[in-house]
Amino acid sequence: MSTLEVNTITPQSGTTITIGGSGDTVTLGSGATQSGFGGVMTPSFHAYRSSDQSISEETDTKIQFDTEQFDTDGCYDNSTNYRFTPTTAGKYFIYGAIYWVQGSTTNLKNTGLKIYKNGSNHRRVFTLFTGSYVQYHAQQIGSIVEFNGTTDYVELYGVYDTQNNGGCSAYGGADVTYFGGYRIIE
Repeated sequence: MSTLEVNTITPQSGTTITIGGSGDTVTLGSGATQSGFGGVMTPSFHAYRSSDQSISEETDTKIQFDTEQFDTDGCYDNSTNYRFTPTTAGKYFIYGAIYWVQGSTTNLKNTGLKIYKNGSNHRRVFTLFTGSYVQYHAQQIGSIVEFNGTTDYVELYGVYDTQNNGGCSAYGGADVTYFGGYRIIE
């Protein structure tokens, strides 16, 4: 085995450099890192609801995820519109969760969680409680969403219904009510 030691590799002509051939595996050495190509799943963000948010019954309500754990490219608005507007076109995995809390009674009949794209429902999940109702419920959603990199955006909405028109909240907490997304490398 030979060792090639250089500081810079540039193409002799054109703009393409090929390392390895079809079917080969190119491996970085132990402790080496790559930068400037592939493997970067940004823009990405993860935000959560810092305190309980009251939700209106039988009304799609935007959840206001007001605390960012990270936002790699400043594409998530955590203070005004509570939406993710990525600046790089492509496919993204978008996910979210709500921990529903229905006051002090066991009254929840159903809950829904929706990913809205550009102001319209894109993907939704519902849970219907039959036979007996609940007081607490954890609900999650995930979907692949394609963005144009300029104007497309997503938001997370919740909706619920109770037995006796009782109030309900999206419980605040980093580990239970959250919203996030990241670009998928194609």
